[in-house]
Amino acid sequence: MVINKKNITLGVIIGNRDFFPDILVEKARIEILSVFQDLGINPILLDSTSTKLGGVETYKEALKCAELFKKHSDEIAGILVLLPNFGDEKGVADTIKLANLNVPVLVQAYPDELSKMNVVNRRDSWCGKISVCNNLYQYGIKYSLTSQHVSFPHDPVLQQDLRDFVAVCRVVKGIRNVRIGAVGARPGAFNTVRYSEKILQRNGITVTTVDLSEILGKANKLTKDDTSVKQHIEKINAYVPQGNTTNEAMLQIAKLDVVLNEFMEEYALDATAIQCWTSLQQNYGCNVCTSMSIMSENMLPSACEVDVTGTLSMYAMQLASGSPSALVDWNNNYSDDPEKCVLFHCGNWAKSFLPDIKMDTAPILGTTVGVENTYGALDGRTPASPLTYGRISTDDPKGIIKAYLGEGELTDDPLKTFGNRAVAKITDLQGIMNYICQNGFEHHVVMNASKTAGILEEALGELYGMEIYRHK
Repeated sequence: MVINKKNITLGVIIGNRDFFPDILVEKARIEILSVFQDLGINPILLDSTSTKLGGVETYKEALKCAELFKKHSDEIAGILVLLPNFGDEKGVADTIKLANLNVPVLVQAYPDELSKMNVVNRRDSWCGKISVCNNLYQYGIKYSLTSQHVSFPHDPVLQQDLRDFVAVCRVVKGIRNVRIGAVGARPGAFNTVRYSEKILQRNGITVTTVDLSEILGKANKLTKDDTSVKQHIEKINAYVPQGNTTNEAMLQIAKLDVVLNEFMEEYALDATAIQCWTSLQQNYGCNVCTSMSIMSENMLPSACEVDVTGTLSMYAMQLASGSPSALVDWNNNYSDDPEKCVLFHCGNWAKSFLPDIKMDTAPILGTTVGVENTYGALDGRTPASPLTYGRISTDDPKGIIKAYLGEGELTDDPLKTFGNRAVAKITDLQGIMNYICQNGFEHHVVMNASKTAGILEEALGELYGMEIYRHK
């Protein structure tokens, strides 16, 4: 599933300088509005009559633009600075400072054309961009740059820059306001998924907890005759074939699904991390994998083993790509290939990763709790696709949030085993394994079928302030 990406709104500052041709500002306005329409971006910018052609140069014009941005502060997710000519560095910086929106900023500059280097057409934006960035740096304003120093709005390279910037804005805005539900206590044997709730909260990430007994207690009060249970059985059957799963187990899975959905709605949660073993199997009699898969497919990521920062990683990646993420184990070597490994989990990956999806049991877990108590796990193999992988974690001794990111490929190499599984090919795989082990990261990693590590590095590292390692 790919989400219907709600149009992002960007504030636009068109820089101007009085002794450069005004017509360049007028053209820039027309061009960027056309590009925004093509890309589905909502613009907030000065009317052409509010200031000289809608540009920003003087302090009074900066005030006007800042006031406009403040009126739309709930909408604006980022700011685009356009420099059709040299621009006024103070006007741009003052606008952003006065608006005080604390959103990502992208600085663009127009190229000069060799056939138009006369007084009427020369831009000098190449130089002006350096001055604007110098001022933003002095003001302490974080900003992003286009992949080429200068480019026209209609250039494909800039339009891709804008798409990437919109994704950066989605990640920054989403992470700053995310609400995560922690359902139950982490499994006692898994110190690896410990995290600092206080560090997360200081960074705008809210965790709402609930005891697993409350969830199971409410589920046990439901019956097969409840309308909500019938609806959820239909929903589950539409999502995945029941296969050999017993009707009794399906009822348990559906009742649990009802209560988990009610919990998410009650607390307006964006993601969950669930105590998926062994209390659930021993005290309730099924796996929660199917519900978690459905939530993740519907862009409400759900992670195993109360891995709160794991589901935070899933959420960040789906914001960057617009497609579901999956929490996986760095699980096995792949024969003697030093650049390939097996990714695995019992069975809760989003359906997007599992074209051959079927409902099954969890054989490994079943050895201790009884296979008959593990219905609800999903089985399926992920085919070849692009891969972005990574992990966010709180580093309590340092008091920081840190992450690693990288890209690779998922392959179609043969793999005869069970559960949710994939084969990954990663350049210098041994290097990233060493980094993970040396820096105390969890054995869980998140995968996304995209190439978005650059977007995540910009959003989480440069703009959000996490300590990032980008593996290449």
